[in-house]
Amino acid sequence: MLEILKLNNVKMTNLRLKYFSIVKNRKTLPTTSLKFQLTLGITIFSVLSLGSVTTWTSLRMQKLLVDSHKYKIEEMAKNFSHEVTVYSEMMSRDAAIQRVIEKPEVKEHLVWIRDSNGKIIAESMGFQEDIDPQTHTQLLEYTNMPLKPKVAFINDRYWIACGGSLKLSDQQLGKLYLVTDITREYTIFLSIVYSLIPLTIFVTVVLVIISAWYIHKSLEPLHQMSQLTETISADDLSDYRLKLEQAPSEVSMLANTCNKMLDRLSESWEQQRQFVSNVSHELRTPLTIVQGYLQSTLRRGNNLTPPQREGLEVAANEAERTIRLLQDLLELARADHGNLHFQIEPFEVNSLLSEVREMAQQFSQGRVHLEKIQGTIQVQADRNRLKQVLLNLIDNAIKYSEPEQPITLKVKQTDKKVYLSVCDQGQGIPLQHQSRIFERFYRVDEARTRAGGTGLGLSIVKTIVEGMGGRVTLLSKPGEGSIFTVILSGF
Repeated sequence: MLEILKLNNVKMTNLRLKYFSIVKNRKTLPTTSLKFQLTLGITIFSVLSLGSVTTWTSLRMQKLLVDSHKYKIEEMAKNFSHEVTVYSEMMSRDAAIQRVIEKPEVKEHLVWIRDSNGKIIAESMGFQEDIDPQTHTQLLEYTNMPLKPKVAFINDRYWIACGGSLKLSDQQLGKLYLVTDITREYTIFLSIVYSLIPLTIFVTVVLVIISAWYIHKSLEPLHQMSQLTETISADDLSDYRLKLEQAPSEVSMLANTCNKMLDRLSESWEQQRQFVSNVSHELRTPLTIVQGYLQSTLRRGNNLTPPQREGLEVAANEAERTIRLLQDLLELARADHGNLHFQIEPFEVNSLLSEVREMAQQFSQGRVHLEKIQGTIQVQADRNRLKQVLLNLIDNAIKYSEPEQPITLKVKQTDKKVYLSVCDQGQGIPLQHQSRIFERFYRVDEARTRAGGTGLGLSIVKTIVEGMGGRVTLLSKPGEGSIFTVILSGF
């Protein structure tokens, strides 16, 4: 059994949502997977093994069934000449042959003798009384009998047949033919064999199903490890560890190795965060001073040439953009260290959305629309932080949609939850990127990179919303647009 050590309830919820999303989208079993190859190997081995056992059992049963009859006929053929010789000393040759044929141990078989001219000189009474004329004719025509008894199929019946020379005092009398009807016993044997075939198939199917289930259970920890490690983002490195219970030692060793790797990655990520925080703090002040001097020079530079003014404006804009980036980094650094403070209080969200719309109209060319709100809706949150979140989402929607496409603000309240949505009709986000879209500096592709921005806006949105006890969701389809929804507690 695989568990994840939980250090943060909100992050654990997000991780589970990501995990079940991946599991839901996994529909087929690739032929290169270990599970498929093991199941296929066991299936082939089971078919070959059970097929071999069934074949061997059938042949063995046939041998045991027929051997007793074969032995009797073989012994009878060997002793027939001797007995005829003994009786011929007391009676005529033909009478001696008939006497031997009519003995009880011989009478239960079909016996006939042909002389050197092919004429039948003697035959058992059962030969004439117990079989139909057609079978009688076919048996008489079956003259090429082996010296060793074997099974023959004649006229829809099974027989054991044997033939050989008959001598009397070193004189060749003709050929002796011995036949025994084993149709009943052989039919029973065939019915048993035919019943073994579906039984073998059934046992094979059951064995394959049990083997596949056992392989699935044995490999399930590996599959869960793979799925869960895929969903752990850089922000979760210090919060989750893999823990196995009652797992094979090899899988436990793999889990321990993964945990050690997560420890090293978490340490490196923390060092990177600290470095970014320190650099951002150290650079913000001098860049602010540089920007101030550039703005002052532009305001007072009446004697600047057009190229000089253009260069100063570019420098001022880049300085401003860099300062915003540093402010975003410092905001995230404060959140990482638990220094991001909120003033959570109930307030009316209707007025906030109207204010956000008016602010957004200044940089969206009138593209932002507010859907009509039914009644008064109150939310439990930090008003200024929520305004920052909505403006970031609107800015993101403007960057990744065409200039003529509208952006809609929606709000609704159900079950003591308030849902604030920012909807666009832009590029959309492919499914494989949606689970990572809130990571820092994460970009889907080069096209989105060219749209501008720092790659921190959505990460800041997620951090602020979770800090207010809520969560943010994404519903997107490439070519149709995206819907970012902020879910907070109502009042």
